[in-house]
Amino acid sequence: MAKGRRLIGQILKSMGAIHEGHVQQALGVQADEGGLIGEVLVKLGAVTEDQVTEALGRQAGLDVVKLPPEPSDPDLLDLVPFSTADVYQVVPVGREEGAVVVAMADPDNVSVLEDLRFMVGGEVKAVVAGKADLARALKTWYRGREESLESVVEGESRAAEAGKAFDLDDPQAAASAAPVVKLLNLILLQAIKDRASDVHFEPFEDTFSIRYRIDGVLYEMNPPPKDLALAVISRIKVMSNLDIAETRMPQDGRIELTIGGRPVDLRVSCLPTSFGESVVMRVLDRSNVQLDLEKLGLLPQDLATIRKLNSLPNGIIMVTGPTGSGKTTTLYSALNEANTIDVKIITTEDPVEYDLEGIMQVQINEEIGLGYAQCLRSILRQDPDKILVGEIRDPETAQIAVEASLTGHIVFSTLHTNDAPSTIARILDLEVPPFLVAATLEAIIAQRLVRKVCDNCKVPYEPEDRELMELGLTRETLGGRPFYRGGKCEKCHGSGYRGRTGLFEIMVVNEDVQNLIMDRASTDAIRSAARRQGMKTLREAGIQAVLNGVTTSEEILQETYVW
Repeated sequence: MAKGRRLIGQILKSMGAIHEGHVQQALGVQADEGGLIGEVLVKLGAVTEDQVTEALGRQAGLDVVKLPPEPSDPDLLDLVPFSTADVYQVVPVGREEGAVVVAMADPDNVSVLEDLRFMVGGEVKAVVAGKADLARALKTWYRGREESLESVVEGESRAAEAGKAFDLDDPQAAASAAPVVKLLNLILLQAIKDRASDVHFEPFEDTFSIRYRIDGVLYEMNPPPKDLALAVISRIKVMSNLDIAETRMPQDGRIELTIGGRPVDLRVSCLPTSFGESVVMRVLDRSNVQLDLEKLGLLPQDLATIRKLNSLPNGIIMVTGPTGSGKTTTLYSALNEANTIDVKIITTEDPVEYDLEGIMQVQINEEIGLGYAQCLRSILRQDPDKILVGEIRDPETAQIAVEASLTGHIVFSTLHTNDAPSTIARILDLEVPPFLVAATLEAIIAQRLVRKVCDNCKVPYEPEDRELMELGLTRETLGGRPFYRGGKCEKCHGSGYRGRTGLFEIMVVNEDVQNLIMDRASTDAIRSAARRQGMKTLREAGIQAVLNGVTTSEEILQETYVW
């Protein structure tokens, strides 16, 4: 915040809209639940959205406008097309002294104005409008003007064939060209709409491939012209503050946007390849991720077990599974539930995927020597109650994690193993003595993600004998219950699946398992002991999900094993 800039609460007080008691009440709610102070005051009923909008305008020194039902200059909607208006959350409202005037709900987002100047080819001036007012204008003003990704790609292909493509010799200029900005905005809009977790930009010798990963599966979109590859990738690098001239070394960056009124964090990774830079954007959409233990797909008894583990005063809880199996979401959900005013939580991660209100999060940076072990030592001097170590990779980190648990801390961490029992052997391989593993390890949670049957088109069917045999079921155990599969509708893009859920295998380290760890028993022996104590395997959890109509047998057979 700029020095001397007045706070929204102070401005609202000077307007006579609220008094100091309202401010203190809002600050208390903000400390517990997060959010902007103006939004909190509206939620509490202390002020109206119009009053907050007026205060934002005064704070930024900008005029405040009330948007009319229809645009005053429809031609401006062609200058700032829907894809750009929706991504940047602006609408053009007129011209003033040669400048295009745009209304925006967030006057602090000044970088938007710079991008718009390139797009409209001239000066852009900002005014402030309310969020609800802006959302209504986006919906009504642009009705019938929405663009599709296919139409933009086809238009650029025709332009390229006709020799009307823009100059690609200057990557910086190409990155700011209106067609490139429009294309990338539409790609991002489509990714958010389809709930994609990643967007892949892949230049090949003769094609420029763009693919979305949705529910763990890659889908290819209609490819844009190959000539646009450099311009689109340059545009991404500009947005993520990467070196546009450096094409020989990998680079990582971050883009923060509000798309469709939702805050979205994009993690960008650039990798040099034979035919240009490959870029992958990880889409971190908080509105699409429920950091809630009850939303993970846990069975009632498993949910109770995890909550009991989450309340332990010390020990180590490991979450294991392959990359992309939802380990971070499970850990974040557990920490989110434990995040109360009387609990100090510190995480060390690589990278920090989501910002959690009220939790101290530390980004690992190996380039400057800040690894997990070094960070964990410093964390222990910060008086934490619960600690998340993103991954235990080496003996040093494992040893410090054990010491932390022995000195009254609960430590959460992850490993990459196939199931819960095999995690024991992996920890012992990290040179932690068996007696310390037995003394500190409280539980291991193995997990997988499987696609859910689309609720919009799911239909019941009677499984064939072969399908039952592969799952280890019989007609008698089925008890007449049907299986379900997707009917392939528009909502699930014809896949029959929409969304994903977790399968969990929870091994609580009881006295029997502790004794086996001390004796360096085999993984099979540990697995047998855990199953005798009631542990359900991932395959068994998957079969239950099939019987509950949540997923399909194909998903379970693909993602789980029989040991």
